Amino acid sequence: MQDNTKNFGAYLDRTLKAIRHHYLRAFKEHQLDITTEQWVLLNQLHQKDGLSQNELANGSFKNAPTVSRIIDLLCKKGLTQRQQSEQDRRTQLVYLTPEGRRLCQLAYPIVQDLRRQGWENLSDEDYHDLLRILNQVFNNFSEASS
Repeated sequence: MQDNTKNFGAYLDRTLKAIRHHYLRAFKEHQLDITTEQWVLLNQLHQKDGLSQNELANGSFKNAPTVSRIIDLLCKKGLTQRQQSEQDRRTQLVYLTPEGRRLCQLAYPIVQDLRRQGWENLSDEDYHDLLRILNQVFNNFSEASS
């Protein structure tokens, strides 16, 4: 029996596992006590500090409960802190602490090297094609669930 479907999910899963493994190993080698999921939020805050949990969730493509759990861990590690928004008392904004900012500065060159390694022998056109394809697959599933 021939199956004409494409098993792209397994390839995506395999690739994501490899990326996470290399990030975690590099962070550990440099004594940075963070996970890849924590890095994603720290990096967002490093680019624009004082984001709400919803903004962090949207920017990381994670759901709000997952982001809340990650922020809790980052706060316990002393890397972030929550502060009530002055504009909306119901909203808490997340900020990097000085230790969080220091960690980001240490991690950024490591992440840049990992990104270069992952993108070796690929072009900018390849990157744009990959994003186009991934976005189309995402849209196909998003439209199907509407």
